[in-house]
Amino acid sequence: MPMITAMSTKGQIVLPKKIRTALKLDAGTQFVVFSDKDNILLKPIKEPNLAEFEAVLSKVQNWAKEAGVIEADIDEAIKTVRKNKRKA
Repeated sequence: MPMITAMSTKGQIVLPKKIRTALKLDAGTQFVVFSDKDNILLKPIKEPNLAEFEAVLSKVQNWAKEAGVIEADIDEAIKTVRKNKRKA
């Protein structure tokens, strides 16, 4: 849904009401701003949905179980990354 808006002298841009309503954006919503040449992308930062997070966590736990990953493997991987980071 392309729309036109303008930037104020302070660099502020108003998001059209239709877009704010459709995306359920409220005052104070924070955005990540990406730029690529002459394109600008605003991505709202939203609190993760707990049900979605739990679904992803469940998939990861199932994968780890099927792959035979145990807690000691994770501890060792963390130690290795930290050790390599100190060397860098």
